[in-house]
Amino acid sequence: MSNPQVISIIDDDGSVRAATANLVKSIGYVVHTFASAEDFLRSPYLRDTSCVITDIRMPAMSGLELQAHLLAKGHGLPFIFVTAFSAESDRDRALKAGATCFLSKPFDGEILVECLKTALAQPAGH
Repeated sequence: MSNPQVISIIDDDGSVRAATANLVKSIGYVVHTFASAEDFLRSPYLRDTSCVITDIRMPAMSGLELQAHLLAKGHGLPFIFVTAFSAESDRDRALKAGATCFLSKPFDGEILVECLKTALAQPAGH
């Protein structure tokens, strides 16, 4: 049997991070959580990550900046964005850069699961 896929969840809101992690773990994925994009970039899990679920607006580096940084470094990971402050310009930028989904908080767990399945079905970009 193959190893379960690794999902990295990045959100500065601890309760959202925990709830999202619990949902994703419940469907069989390995989950690593981070309070910031910088914590994720410094972690040993970047290479193992199959998909990133991240907030847009965070202190220091935003989710969109993280996506651009990883793309520039050749890491074409699937991204799912979640945000409490949905701006059409953020949505357009995220999707144009290849994001699988862009969800507004609070989001429906079933929709997130469908987004995750779609993201993981894409051919690896890195």
